[in-house]
Amino acid sequence: MIRKIVLGCAAAAFMTSQAGAVGCLSGAVVGGVAGHMAHHHALAGAAVGCIVGHEVAVHNKKKKAAARRAAAAAAAQGQMAPAMAH
Repeated sequence: MIRKIVLGCAAAAFMTSQAGAVGCLSGAVVGGVAGHMAHHHALAGAAVGCIVGHEVAVHNKKKKAAARRAAAAAAAQGQMAPAMAH
């Protein structure tokens, strides 16, 4: 049971490159646990969790970069920068 979750997380980690692993490990852990609870599909859950975790991490990174660019543009124009949302 736990061995399947660990193997699923390890497989998901080795399937991605280091640059592509952003968010993958945490997603794989959550997906592996959720998959195990949902009719013992830990490996499938870990694989899907890796993909979803990576996509969420990339989305958050792009969102923060856009907020930084907007703040820098506002500061360059002498305006007050908008507050960054968490």
